[in-house]
Amino acid sequence: MTTSYTGRDIQILKGLAPVRLRPGMFIGNTSSTGLHHLFTEALDNAVDEALNGYCDRIHIEIGADNSITVTDNGRGIPIDKHRQSRKNTLETIMTSLHSGGKFSTKSYKVSGGLHGVGISVVNALSEFMQVTSRRDGVEWQQNFARGKRKSKLEELGPTTKHGTTVMFRPDPDIFKDVVFNPKTIKEQAKAKAFLTRGLTIIVDDQINGTVDRFYFEEGIKNYIEDLVQGKEIVTEAPFYFNYDNDLRLEMVLWWTATTDRALYSYANSVYTSGGGSHENGFRHGLTRAVREYMSRQNSQLKKIKGITGEDVREGLVAVLSIFVSGNLEFQGQTKERLNSDIQPQVETVVKDAFENYLFHNRTAAEAIVERIGLAAQAREASRQARQSVRRKSATRRLTLPGKLADCTSNKVNETELFIVEGDSAGGSSKQARDRRFQAVLPLRGKILNVEQASADKIRKNKEIESLSRCIGTGVGDQFDYSRLRYGKIFINCDADVDGFHISTLLLTFFYRYMQELIEKGHIYLAQPPLYRIQIREKKKKSVRYVYREADKDKLLERYSANAISIQRFKGLGEMNAAELKKTTMDPKSRTALQVTVEDAARTNEAFETLLGREPAKRYAFIQENAVFVREIDA
Repeated sequence: MTTSYTGRDIQILKGLAPVRLRPGMFIGNTSSTGLHHLFTEALDNAVDEALNGYCDRIHIEIGADNSITVTDNGRGIPIDKHRQSRKNTLETIMTSLHSGGKFSTKSYKVSGGLHGVGISVVNALSEFMQVTSRRDGVEWQQNFARGKRKSKLEELGPTTKHGTTVMFRPDPDIFKDVVFNPKTIKEQAKAKAFLTRGLTIIVDDQINGTVDRFYFEEGIKNYIEDLVQGKEIVTEAPFYFNYDNDLRLEMVLWWTATTDRALYSYANSVYTSGGGSHENGFRHGLTRAVREYMSRQNSQLKKIKGITGEDVREGLVAVLSIFVSGNLEFQGQTKERLNSDIQPQVETVVKDAFENYLFHNRTAAEAIVERIGLAAQAREASRQARQSVRRKSATRRLTLPGKLADCTSNKVNETELFIVEGDSAGGSSKQARDRRFQAVLPLRGKILNVEQASADKIRKNKEIESLSRCIGTGVGDQFDYSRLRYGKIFINCDADVDGFHISTLLLTFFYRYMQELIEKGHIYLAQPPLYRIQIREKKKKSVRYVYREADKDKLLERYSANAISIQRFKGLGEMNAAELKKTTMDPKSRTALQVTVEDAARTNEAFETLLGREPAKRYAFIQENAVFVREIDA
């Protein structure tokens, strides 16, 4: 085979073109997470001004036209001519990758923005951006769109104010949905106010007509009080510690009676959802401090052997905030994980501080260590129970559910399991699958709501038993990741209210009893199309599969009513095998969403609210969020 491959095939992308071509490299994805990352970049720039003492007030406006405006009273972006780009500095920052004042500590002693990439990426992925700079008694303004300049820098006149305003509207050509969630924005603003003492952040939500003001005198002390609200706490007060030397470290810890754990870590006010070196140092330091305290006590707790880090962190809610001057290394532009080599330093500070606290606060220390001891005892009992089950089943052959259509491959990293609702969808899916690596398990209607059910009821439920045996790992305390039978597990339910409910029940089950599968990226939501649209034009017929209402509406605007015919798929059983394979099951053409946990505490709260035992929480949630519902499937 001969192919032409010359220098003409090599492209050089200039300016911000690489961002528009591969947005996922800069913001993670083009879903709601990536959309809200644009806001994060704009907010972080304003917060950096506050961290360095130049700003004490930030105003955020959520526009009814899907725009975001962030205004700070900092120094204002410079507007003088830049010696390298030969453009004004504001335009240089907005239209050039790797341009900014944070590569050294001259202008910013500490900052979350380090690559000179963030705000230019926002420009590249916005259909319109307007930047206003107020400095030296003059107000300046310039407009941009999709990464390019749309107007020259304009002098608006004299002003007594100072600071920067950035207004942008995300580009619908890039994002599937350009609607911001006010709740997400308010939560980010609130967290920044917790982390930055003396900073006031105001959120003007023009969608719902509300204005929220965030200011916290006690900083992360107020943060921990907010996080443990409604939980049973182990000690009367949290442990708070502040360290300020070559490294600035602030932390607050509070143990609860729940089995959940939540660590919110920040580096230069940037939320590091993926953890990193500072989290590792925190965990190791905390565990070492507890072990040292227990080894030197004469209480019954000294008899507990083999305390693990998991035991120490069970029930713990913590906030860790570090500030590093100079070279702070994140993993990627989305900054989800900190890579800077500060683990030993953080570990030493945390170990010494918490160990000192335990020895000088004996009552609180005994309560904390007793809580840790209970976790250790429960873990040991669980281990013994698992061993007992394994011994009993060691000689038994694996019995798979009768309705399972298994695949022929036994290589976990290539096999896939599709969980579908009912025999009709099961029949179509079995015909559409690739038998070599794809298995299909039909479920009978809605599975049990495990959030409300007793352990005995869960154990006796046939659908859950079938699912557990099929996946192979066992559930809850008997979960064994090494016995996983499928590398990818797809929840493939109908695109209607019942299908969404079944998906939610299955996600609840996986999160509560097979959480490691979610944490390691094995669970997916299949995305079957909503509509099959046949288009007739110029004696030709074509078929489009549409996954969102907005895409259907765009097609309806382009074609006359007599040129198209629309079929709404209410269930997977309505699709023939070829359609189901092409749209939902074939790895080459399907669309699927990987299930991840970005915030364990919020995820836990969501399951408790939506599926828990307290109807009052659901009622309050519906009242608060009904305004965001745009489509109701009758």
